[in-house]
Amino acid sequence: MARTKEFDRDEAVRRAMTVFWEQGYEATSTDDLLRAMGIGRQSMYDTFGDKHGLYLEAVRRYQAEFGANMMERLRSKASPLACIREFLLSIPNGSPRERARGCFSVNATTERAHADPEVASLLKSNVGPEVMTRVVREAQQKGELNPRLDARAAANLLLTTTAGLRVSAKAGLPPEALRDVVDLTLAGLKAQ
Repeated sequence: MARTKEFDRDEAVRRAMTVFWEQGYEATSTDDLLRAMGIGRQSMYDTFGDKHGLYLEAVRRYQAEFGANMMERLRSKASPLACIREFLLSIPNGSPRERARGCFSVNATTERAHADPEVASLLKSNVGPEVMTRVVREAQQKGELNPRLDARAAANLLLTTTAGLRVSAKAGLPPEALRDVVDLTLAGLKAQ
């Protein structure tokens, strides 16, 4: 008689995501994942297929959690510009551990997207550009950002800046220097 799975799938994916996030895909072994998830090898293969299948599920989970967190952060204040500023400052204002591990999506982009079409496809399907474009438009309507800016281009600039801040933070750029980048970026977008 086959044994039933005796683990929480969501918790196992969350734990695997943490290992991939901190070590990267290539440096993470199946044994690392099994230890972190607290499951047996056969349970992992039966549930996720293989390391790659588990990684894809971790990317999906991060995208869903990050998308929800991003939307919450970008809706948390009456001022859309204040929301954008707070979102960007969350990087230099994060803990040393958060800065050192970077962003899971950015890490996946730099490590895997160029060689893994499935990862690249997942990363392209995130809600970031859509949400940021809406917030930029709201800031323009309130007179906080230059109304002549292309909202989609400004949103892409902000998201690219966010990725750059994450990589720079991971590389050890001090928080003060990261804050300077945030200030310069926002100054360039403000209403004139």
